[in-house]
Amino acid sequence: MANYILDLRKTVGHRPLLQCAASIIIENEQGEVLLGRRTDNHKWGYSGGSIELGETVEECARRELSEEMGLTALELEFFMINSGEETHYIYPNGDEFYNVEIVYLCHRWQGEPRPQEEEFSELRFFPVQEIPEDISDPILPVLREYIMKRS
Repeated sequence: MANYILDLRKTVGHRPLLQCAASIIIENEQGEVLLGRRTDNHKWGYSGGSIELGETVEECARRELSEEMGLTALELEFFMINSGEETHYIYPNGDEFYNVEIVYLCHRWQGEPRPQEEEFSELRFFPVQEIPEDISDPILPVLREYIMKRS
């Protein structure tokens, strides 16, 4: 599948882009959240990424989960849309984004969590009250909302 954002970057360089993304927050039977330590900024985050041309939001969320964490989502539950100034992010390579992120919860999934080495150095389940503080900046609003609704 083509990589829409990488193709755009060839034309616009590091200038800010509006990026539409889909993400999944995985929960296990104990109500713990699966997070991965990102390889680019070494902060914790959940699975997600850019929607490709012609791909549905749900297809993107499922694809990213499979690629990044080795899991298959059996059911998705809409959680929230994350957008606005707080989603602004500059990657370590200088690429700049404003994200519009559609976030799902997933309680039913299959597979064994395994990190995609290019994305995550490790994966770990956390109880909601023990979610680490060093969360990747653009997803802070989502995890604040998640913690508030789960507490």
